[in-house]
Amino acid sequence: MRATGNWAQGRKVTVIGAGIIGISSALNLQRAGFDVTVIDKEPPGEGASSGNAGIMAPCAFVPVPTPGIVWKAPGMLLDPMGPLSVRWSYLPRMLPWLMRYLRNSSAKRVEKIAAALATLADGAVEEHQALANGSDAEQWLRPATYAYVYESEEDFKKESFTWNLRRKHGIKINILRNGEVQDMEPSIGAAYKFAITLDHHGYVRDPEQLVKSLARELKRAGGHVLHRKVRDIEIGPEGPTQLVTDQGNLDLDILVVAAGAWSGKLASRLGSPVPLETERGYHVVLTDPGISPKVAIMSSKGKFVATPMTMGLRIAGLVEFGGLEAPPNYACARTLLKHAELLFPGVNTKDFTEWMGHRPALPDSLPVIGRSPHFENVYFAFGHQHIGLSTGPKTGRLIADLVSGRTPNIDIDPFGVERFNS
Repeated sequence: MRATGNWAQGRKVTVIGAGIIGISSALNLQRAGFDVTVIDKEPPGEGASSGNAGIMAPCAFVPVPTPGIVWKAPGMLLDPMGPLSVRWSYLPRMLPWLMRYLRNSSAKRVEKIAAALATLADGAVEEHQALANGSDAEQWLRPATYAYVYESEEDFKKESFTWNLRRKHGIKINILRNGEVQDMEPSIGAAYKFAITLDHHGYVRDPEQLVKSLARELKRAGGHVLHRKVRDIEIGPEGPTQLVTDQGNLDLDILVVAAGAWSGKLASRLGSPVPLETERGYHVVLTDPGISPKVAIMSSKGKFVATPMTMGLRIAGLVEFGGLEAPPNYACARTLLKHAELLFPGVNTKDFTEWMGHRPALPDSLPVIGRSPHFENVYFAFGHQHIGLSTGPKTGRLIADLVSGRTPNIDIDPFGVERFNS
């Protein structure tokens, strides 16, 4: 239901951030009756939203740090094919954050985090379809099976904690054994003898173009998208009054901060400092792979996802901690080529493009979604780590509910920025 009526009429909302979170928020706010402007230093969809694995995954609610990671992490860091790396010069700076991150890996904490994230990831495909309905953004969405592949059933059982959590929150699994794995996808190597498939999932054929299509829909309906860099926020007694940008000041009525990994400085300026880090994610796109998988596939061994897209086969994964300023380390990306060859023995990895982007990560793996405790006209929507695409449309709907004065249909207390002040 489109809410707010006369209250929204004529009210202006400025959204900082033109990724999937910002554009989803903007579209939902516009449909609620607000006059919306999006501002970003990059064109829509060209930040972290362009390079993700493209998965619409209701199952994506179990955080990365799970019980036992404290003992596994050193091996991951030392393994040249491992899914985790750190720029050692950056380690002293991020060590306090890392300790908080690891403290959230106890079974009790993970269960609590997963319960909150499950409400956000639930209905990921349907939320995308509702947001894109009637626009050319629909063409990028592909509801489909999602597959997790293992070399053996014993490897699957090692992840029983994670899968039990998924089952607990309503994820139904289908089991494939031996040749059934290759029957599902013939390009998967014979070494992989066990797989889990999940219905009611899907993938995006081009995540960047999806966001651009949604942004065009926003503008078609009267919204505005400005290509500017935000330098500061002017704050009066009642809250923010202007954005200071590289092309002049913009008056503010209502402000939504959805700037991904760059949200931390803005939140601090608004009196709500948060321990926001960047997960530097990598991908390669095989432009002539020689194979054509019909579904997205998660390699449990390599911790990467292979997704068929319009530009080729995207192999996305790996996490590097190194801050916002350091240049990409494309040796990380090229590790993905070796992983692709292990999963798909017949794949052609000669022609590829590579990418690095910044995922916003908080030590408890929960995003910040909600109103500022200091200013009634400020709302936050950032910190979705590696599940921004899956949870972006619902986050946008929640923001529209909050700004409109409606009660969200899920409990958003776990996502409050106030949790970092206690």
